[in-house]
Amino acid sequence: MTAGWRGVDAVIDKDRAGSVLAKEVGADIFLVLTDVDCAKLDYGKPGERPIQRMTPVEAWKYSEEGHFLPGSMGPKVEACTRFVEEGGERSIITSLAKAVDALKGEAGTTISQN
Repeated sequence: MTAGWRGVDAVIDKDRAGSVLAKEVGADIFLVLTDVDCAKLDYGKPGERPIQRMTPVEAWKYSEEGHFLPGSMGPKVEACTRFVEEGGERSIITSLAKAVDALKGEAGTTISQN
């Protein structure tokens, strides 16, 4: 142990860390790649619906309604929403296979102010 320093156990959320990094480097777009093509309402239920676009207000509303699970889509939506609220142009959640299409606005879930 170095004088004045000691180690502690800690966990860092990769989605939140990515959002902070994107903001710090001045990124316009924050792209989160995951194993699904987009965020969904009523995920895993018979009435499951993909979300193509949402505003931060809508994202928080859907989060409060319980659509995004804490250990799954929840941290991704939260990180993407905060990025846009803090001045980012847009955030996108999608799979690696759909990344190029998502950047063109043709796939994934985009969070933006309009």
